[in-house]
Amino acid sequence: MGSVHPRVLAALGRALSLELTSVQQYITHACLADLWQLNEPAALFRSEAGAEMQHSERIIQCMLSLGVAPASSQLRPVSSAEDLEGLLLADIQLENDLIFHYTESMRFCLLISDHLHANFFKSLLEEEQQHAAELVKWLKVLQES
Repeated sequence: MGSVHPRVLAALGRALSLELTSVQQYITHACLADLWQLNEPAALFRSEAGAEMQHSERIIQCMLSLGVAPASSQLRPVSSAEDLEGLLLADIQLENDLIFHYTESMRFCLLISDHLHANFFKSLLEEEQQHAAELVKWLKVLQES
C-alpha cells in the first residue's frame, strides 16, 4: 500500500467528484436530447457518460488500493441549456475543469516524485483532452450547419 501524500488523496477525491458529476450531467443531457427527439446526440451523451463512469471506476480502484474509502466530496449541479449547442458548451466547460484538475494533480505528483500517481493522472488527462476535442469538433459542426 505505501504512504501517499494527503494532497494526492484529496486530488483523487476531487477527481471522483468531477467524474461522477460528469456522469450525472451526460445522462441528464442524454435524457434532454431524447425529449427533443435528437436520437444521435442522446446516444453520444450516453457514450460519454459510460466513459466517465469508467474513469470513476478507475479512481475508486486506485483509492481502494491505497486503503482509503472512495468518497466524492460534492457533486456539482447539472448544467443544462435550452438547446444542443448550450448542452455542448456546458459539457466542454466540465471537461475543461477535469483537464485543469488532472493537469494540476499530475504536476503536484511530479513535484513530490510520485510517478505512479503522476502517470495515473496523466492517463486520465489525456482521455479528457480527447473528450474535450471531440465535443469542440461536434460543436463546430453544429454551429456551421
